Amino acid sequence: MKDAFGIPQSLLVLGGTSDIGLATARRLIARRTRTVWLAGRPSPALERSADGLRALGAEVRTVAFDALDPDSHESVLGKVFAEGDIDMVLLAFGILGDQAHDERDPSAAVRVAQTNYTGAVSAGLISARALQAQGHGSLVVLSSVAGERARRANFIYGSSKAGLDAFAQGLGDALHGTGVHVMVVRPGFVRSKMTAGLAEAPLATTPQAVAAAVELGLRRRSETVWVPGTLRMVMSALRHVPRAVFRRLPV
Repeated sequence: MKDAFGIPQSLLVLGGTSDIGLATARRLIARRTRTVWLAGRPSPALERSADGLRALGAEVRTVAFDALDPDSHESVLGKVFAEGDIDMVLLAFGILGDQAHDERDPSAAVRVAQTNYTGAVSAGLISARALQAQGHGSLVVLSSVAGERARRANFIYGSSKAGLDAFAQGLGDALHGTGVHVMVVRPGFVRSKMTAGLAEAPLATTPQAVAAAVELGLRRRSETVWVPGTLRMVMSALRHVPRAVFRRLPV
């Protein structure tokens, strides 16, 4: 169970090698979290991630999980929840894709959509049902400001995050009053391995800053968290820019 400040004792990270997911796990372990499941494709990176968290004093287990194999999600996640209550599920997997390449290769674009949206819908619904069955818990979904308004430079990724964001908000409404808390986190450009080599956007942030925002959101039982917070006003303004003008903006 969570403590009085909303910090989970047990955590399941879907996307076990995610920089943001691991930064969040490290921060929560430093507060109270003692049991962590890292779910991801079996790899040396996943095992290194687990070892790093064990060094901080947590009990860490890994589980094979593939966002692109939704038929396996019921079995994989069912086994995790069968081991005991999970106080928080962090949906942290996703891929950026290569916009220029993916526009010319529809199969690559579909992979982005299936990973970021279809896989998340499957894992999100299964996790939410398990949390509801145990009567408590938080589902934290890593969305993106890219989903607020599709940009020419990354509309494939942005559209997948827009779908994920809408799904998570609706799921949160559906679970209201059940004891399950759904929180949508909308970071801007995050300096991570996923964005390595890309030109940095204004108001760029770090995995550690996102982790701090997640912790604060848990304590406040927030439903939506922006990272950094100033992006909320920026995106509110951009949503209302006329389309003809928006097309000419350097975004």
